[in-house]
Amino acid sequence: MAKKLLSWTLGALVVLALYLFLWPVPIDPVVWEAQPVPALEGDFAANRVLQGMELFATAGGHGPEDVAVDAEGRVYVGVEEGTLLRYEADGSSPAVFADTGGRPLGLDFDAEGNLIVADAEKGLLSVDPAGAVTVLCTEAGGQPFGFTDDVDVDSQNVAWFSDASVKWGHHHVMNEALESGPNGRLVKYDLGTGECSVVLADLHFANGVAVSPDDTFVLVNETMRYRTKRIYVRGPRAGVVETFVDNLPGFPDGISTGADGVFWLALYAPRNDLLDSAAPKPWLRRLIHRIPASLQPKPRRHPFVLGFDTDGQVVHNLQDADGVQFSKTTSAEQVGDWLYIGSLTEPKWGRIDLSELR
Repeated sequence: MAKKLLSWTLGALVVLALYLFLWPVPIDPVVWEAQPVPALEGDFAANRVLQGMELFATAGGHGPEDVAVDAEGRVYVGVEEGTLLRYEADGSSPAVFADTGGRPLGLDFDAEGNLIVADAEKGLLSVDPAGAVTVLCTEAGGQPFGFTDDVDVDSQNVAWFSDASVKWGHHHVMNEALESGPNGRLVKYDLGTGECSVVLADLHFANGVAVSPDDTFVLVNETMRYRTKRIYVRGPRAGVVETFVDNLPGFPDGISTGADGVFWLALYAPRNDLLDSAAPKPWLRRLIHRIPASLQPKPRRHPFVLGFDTDGQVVHNLQDADGVQFSKTTSAEQVGDWLYIGSLTEPKWGRIDLSELR
């Protein structure tokens, strides 16, 4: 009996090993090398400033990924249930403003007061002040959007937005993270002419987008390379692409243009040691894909927002190292003294008064 049990055990272990190392997976991991993760000190010193946020429930919805404020001070968020919610300026009276039928992520207003929405499933949308939804664009360069993510509208009424991945949709983010391929794009849509075109391709999880105050350059986050790129789109340097900030201490998600030329960058979570160590090891990332989702790497609860000047230097560092009330920060939008903060999964959004931090 003991020999039979041992035989069964060894057989099971062989089957498990064959599964973990040889079972086919849908991802094709790209070899790369992560730089050493910066310590949470100096410009990135851990703190608990964001514990001072006011928090506002999303009325039965979850994941207010981005926050936008209209000319009357009313606040808008999009949740994973597909609806856009509108609040009064003080955060009261949440009500459904519109329903995209998809997954609204990035939000910004155009010159006519329409809410431009990057919807992960439906593409680039426009929602008029009455809540009517119009599809603006679903493809560029002959390729449909796979994961429309963030959007920023410049003063010339051009919407700059990210297609996070042409290969993996928003329900398969872990596939994108483990594959870490050049599947993302920066796209622009002229709201006047209706022209939609690819600006920059081969990005590693194209995420947050922000236009400079003078409309000369656009920033776009590459989540799976822990960096932000800058592409000049107007002026004498048009066409030049460079790294704006590199080797961030977390996964960069949303980015926005605030007052005095400050760019607010939301880090989804601090970096994960296992994912960093697996970067040059495709076999390890395939193995991670094969194990149950409950055992795969999870983001830490650690809200994290950084402010950068136009030279890529840190000028603000807002965190909650405890992550008790909020996590998975995906956006930070400044309107006056208020900084509005979104999350991919929380049933709430937050805001903090920057004037009290000076």
